[in-house]
Amino acid sequence: MPFIEATAVAKSFPTRRGAPRMVLKDVSFSAERGTFTSIVGAMGSGKSTLLGILAGLTTADSGSVVVDGEPVRGVRQDAAVVFQNYSLLPWFSALENVRLAVAAAFPGMSRNVALARSRAALEQVGLGNAISRRPGQLSGGMRQRVAIARAFATEPALLFLDEPFGALDALTRETLQQDLLRLGSSTERPVTTVMITNSVEEAILLSDWIVPMLPGPPATLGAPIAVQLPRPRSTAQLAHEEVATQARASVVATLTALGRRGRRFPGHGGEDAMHSLPVAARETR
Repeated sequence: MPFIEATAVAKSFPTRRGAPRMVLKDVSFSAERGTFTSIVGAMGSGKSTLLGILAGLTTADSGSVVVDGEPVRGVRQDAAVVFQNYSLLPWFSALENVRLAVAAAFPGMSRNVALARSRAALEQVGLGNAISRRPGQLSGGMRQRVAIARAFATEPALLFLDEPFGALDALTRETLQQDLLRLGSSTERPVTTVMITNSVEEAILLSDWIVPMLPGPPATLGAPIAVQLPRPRSTAQLAHEEVATQARASVVATLTALGRRGRRFPGHGGEDAMHSLPVAARETR
């Protein structure tokens, strides 16, 4: 039985015109324990809505989501979420932002132990000298490092990533991607990760499986595509790996085939489509 299993999920939102807008319809998704799965699609396709339902942040109109044999009813205590906008408390230091998450995940842990764990997590992402700074004193990349450290400090069994690197420059994004790979592989227990992204290259770099999202409305999911490459991986390596080339072509072919039926992605069949899906519309949240 899959560790995460969503079946026939549907979700709609009210509109000013009265008729609800159907964002997801009859969507099914599964992930095995310890795997990293990326859901790839254009912005506006409903990826964030689906991730919110899987994480327990949003309730589906119909269908079911089961994690480790239990129905999802709200955010699980063994789950962590990293958002694109960092979601840090601006009046607390980086250390205190992480400690608060640790205290919530481990209510019986003493403050000193929680602080030590939080400090170690920040040191792992290269912020050992910035633990006393508040979010307003940190760059965007440093804030996202705090968010990633906060997630891993809670030792999650489940990690949900909502476009975690989308707002960062290319160099910072690549550095944090490698940090995420390193932290994920160094944990003592397997972390089952689901990430949404509009970057095919990012998905290939990080994932065991890539699931294309076909935009609607309503959106549906394409067949999962395996990325059978050993870790650690690098961007330079992916440029020469036949497995990466095949995975890239499969994802782009699935998404651009939809364009021929009415919603075309710019760069169809070309280099732009290979590297990152372009922005089509504002992400449905």
